[in-house]
Amino acid sequence: MQNLFDEVGSLDKRSYSEFGLTEDLLMEHAANGMASYIKESFTQGAKLTIVCGCGNNGADGLALARLLHLHFNITLFLARTPTSEMAKLQYKRIQNLNIKESEILVESDILVDALVGTGFKGELSPTLTDLLHDMNKMTAFKVACDVPSGFVFHADVTLTMGALKKSLFCDKVKDLVGEIKVLDLGIHRDLYETESSTKLLDEDDLELPYRTQQNSHKGSFGHLSIAHGEMRGASTMSALAATRFGCGLVTLITHDNNNSFVYSLMSSAQLPKNTSALCCGMGLGNAFSNDDLETFFDNAYPLILDADIFYMPIILQLLKRDSLVLTPHPKEFISLLKLTNLADISIEELQKNRFTYVELFCDK
Repeated sequence: MQNLFDEVGSLDKRSYSEFGLTEDLLMEHAANGMASYIKESFTQGAKLTIVCGCGNNGADGLALARLLHLHFNITLFLARTPTSEMAKLQYKRIQNLNIKESEILVESDILVDALVGTGFKGELSPTLTDLLHDMNKMTAFKVACDVPSGFVFHADVTLTMGALKKSLFCDKVKDLVGEIKVLDLGIHRDLYETESSTKLLDEDDLELPYRTQQNSHKGSFGHLSIAHGEMRGASTMSALAATRFGCGLVTLITHDNNNSFVYSLMSSAQLPKNTSALCCGMGLGNAFSNDDLETFFDNAYPLILDADIFYMPIILQLLKRDSLVLTPHPKEFISLLKLTNLADISIEELQKNRFTYVELFCDK
């Protein structure tokens, strides 16, 4: 799992106080990281346009221009005059390099967006918005410095500094960030970061139940019981997925004696005694009474809960369990927030502030 952060300003300050780094050093390493990526990915001499803003994101772009000077055919587009101290310093450093500046966007092989970064607050001006739309129309390979500016720029790759930001993983920006790469800032990422309560799951986090002992059988790999509800396709798919992922035994719990399965799956009217985990909610509908559900959950088994169960009052009891996995989609999560008296909000509000409401729910 990787840590996700709201912002990294506090991590920067920690690197100053604990590791003796400076803002200038961090910026130099950020620019070096971007330069290394571009050198490794593109042929020397390719046309490179760097669009710079007036703040520290623009300063990163100016430092990048200095480092790639003579390696690439560089054109600088200054959207605004440098105003931050670092932007002024980086602009001063390139004055004697004769790097070409242009007042219009020119087609190139590579386009770097260094307009605004994570420190930008408020809304983009119409001028900057129009500029970003013009940049999006260009055929160049598009590189975002830290984050795509205003989440308007459509990047092919985002080279983000130091650590992953939550903003890069919001639904509305998933199609804007492209591939995400984290650049170190003078110290290893493990030292730069602190622990975060918000995590990003990786493929490496998937631990399938591989057979490590020869003296084993299907019962050695768990028994999952799944409530087989009205919309049977959902629970059937869950059962097949559990089997595919390595669960030794999977049983569908159903009261329908005449039930016929498209696939050869075990079924039972009662919860098997050797159950090791329960799954309930997907396609549940009204197939089970409250008494049925009370009986179903009258144990200490680990739970995987989904879909319809999030609209039922019994969820309030189940949330007290220690071993619990919840998989709600937005509408179901809104129901959870309402049942727990945490919030009564619209889907639009939730989508704008997903991390905020998930953290609110988890803190409870």
